[in-house]
Amino acid sequence: MPAQSILIVDDSRETVRAIRVFLADAGFRVLSAYDGESGMQLIRSEQPDLILLDLMLPDHNGLDITRQLRANSALKAIPIIMLTARVDDTDKVVGLEVGADDYITKPYNPREVVARVRSVLRRAKGDLDAEVERVLTYDELRLDVSRRQLTLRGQEIELTRIEFDLMHALIRSPEHIFTRGELIESALNYQYDGMERSLDTHIKNLRRKLGEDPRNPEYIQTIYGVGYRLGSR
Repeated sequence: MPAQSILIVDDSRETVRAIRVFLADAGFRVLSAYDGESGMQLIRSEQPDLILLDLMLPDHNGLDITRQLRANSALKAIPIIMLTARVDDTDKVVGLEVGADDYITKPYNPREVVARVRSVLRRAKGDLDAEVERVLTYDELRLDVSRRQLTLRGQEIELTRIEFDLMHALIRSPEHIFTRGELIESALNYQYDGMERSLDTHIKNLRRKLGEDPRNPEYIQTIYGVGYRLGSR
C-alpha cells in the first residue's frame, strides 16, 4: 500500500524541515511548497491526501486557497489543517468556517502535528461503522453516511467535513445530551484545548444551514450548562 502524501505549504523553511522529519518518520510521503502559487500547482498535480497550509503566505492568503479548493469539485475533498501564528480565535474560527478541517497554532509540536494529521485522515476516510449505517434519519433529517450527504425535507444541505461529523454523532444518538467534550470526542475521535470554543461556532453554522432560529432551534438544542442534543420541538 503506497504511503499517504502530505503537502506542507509554509514560507518558513525551518518549519517545513522540522515537520517533514517527523511526518517522514511516521511513514508519510512529504511534499513541500513555500508559497501559495507553488502549493496550488502541487495540489493540482499531486492531489495529496492532506494539506498543512499556513494561514499567512507571501503571495496568497491561506483562507483564499481553502475557499478555492472547497469550490473545486476535483479537490474539495482533500483535508486541510491550517497552520497559524495568530492566537486570535477569530482567525481559527474563520478558517474552520471556510472549510479547514483543523488548525494548529505556532509554535508547533511536531509530534502533535503528526497526531492531528493521523486523526484528520481517519475522519476523512470514515470508519467501517459509517459504511454499515448507510442512512440515518431523525424527523425530517436524512443523513446518507456513505455519500456524506445531509438533507432536510428533501433539500440537500452543504456541510463541511467537521459539520458532517458532528451531525453524524448527534443523529446516531438522538435525544442524548452530549457535553461539549463528549461531542468532540464522539465526532472527531480526539480532544484538545481550544476545540470546545470552536465547537460552538460549528453548531451555530449548522443551525444557520438548517434554517433554525438561534433563539429557538428546532433540532440542535442547547442544554445550558451541559452541551447539546439532537431533539425536536
